[in-house]
Amino acid sequence: MAMNGTSMAPPVRTEHPSTPEAGVDAISQQGFTIKARKLPILKAGPIEEMTEKLGIAPPEMIFGDNYVEISHRASGWSINFNAYDALDLVDKTGNEMLKVAHSKEWQTSRQVDSILQHHNEEITQVIKPFDWSYTTPYQGSTPPTPAPQFSPIPSTSPTFDSAIPTHLLRLPDPILFFSEVLLYEDELADNGISLFSIKIRVMPQRLLLLAQFFLRLDGVLVRVRDTRVYVEFATGEVVREWTAKETEYDVVKGRVEAKLRAQGVRDVDVEMGVVMREVGRVVEFLDVVERKVESVKLPVG
Repeated sequence: MAMNGTSMAPPVRTEHPSTPEAGVDAISQQGFTIKARKLPILKAGPIEEMTEKLGIAPPEMIFGDNYVEISHRASGWSINFNAYDALDLVDKTGNEMLKVAHSKEWQTSRQVDSILQHHNEEITQVIKPFDWSYTTPYQGSTPPTPAPQFSPIPSTSPTFDSAIPTHLLRLPDPILFFSEVLLYEDELADNGISLFSIKIRVMPQRLLLLAQFFLRLDGVLVRVRDTRVYVEFATGEVVREWTAKETEYDVVKGRVEAKLRAQGVRDVDVEMGVVMREVGRVVEFLDVVERKVESVKLPVG
């Protein structure tokens, strides 16, 4: 599989059900097949196998059998989102952990020590330093050539900002298929939340997938990594948009508080706590730090 343009080894097989298709919901639409698999959290055996192959301590809750996949049989193109491939792109050097930290004071704080101790207690062997926030640049796994490949849309292109036609997504089309799938989650020793989830909805003429990594490290940082995949069935046009957003925790709180007060919310502190915990609400208060848009045209019959 190719992940973010890099050829990677095949992921570890973590399935523990009796059949590979257990827990799968699927729909086919105009030459595309969409599958979503939701199964319980991994048991001890598969977790140990994944830990050994990844070389890092896995998150507290890992749904290693779950995935979402869009495939196009005629061209051999597909894109798959799964926990192993997402975690395999987590920084394993510790360098990215220092970037998250922002300061030497944070690196040496008891808050970080508690997170590291929490994960060290879960494994019996020493594992090299890694980004314990589980931040990943994962944008999905795609097959190598000869399958069609994504090509970047330059930021100077007039279609860069409108590659995904939001006006079509706002149409009152019936939803033929919807699924929300969790790949992993970790509460960072009660110091925040780190999770990766996927939502997909299929309409008669198009589909939209949102793969989202969300990190809230209390007192430090709020971070979101969004991957949107848009497919227009009739034309075979596929667009992948990746957006990185993040802002310091206290700055986000200040922006949220200002908006709530402007709206006349009575109990600002309570509502602010709710907003800070919900990625769908807090994301609007984050700064965009990077954005990439790609597209691929698949053959249609």
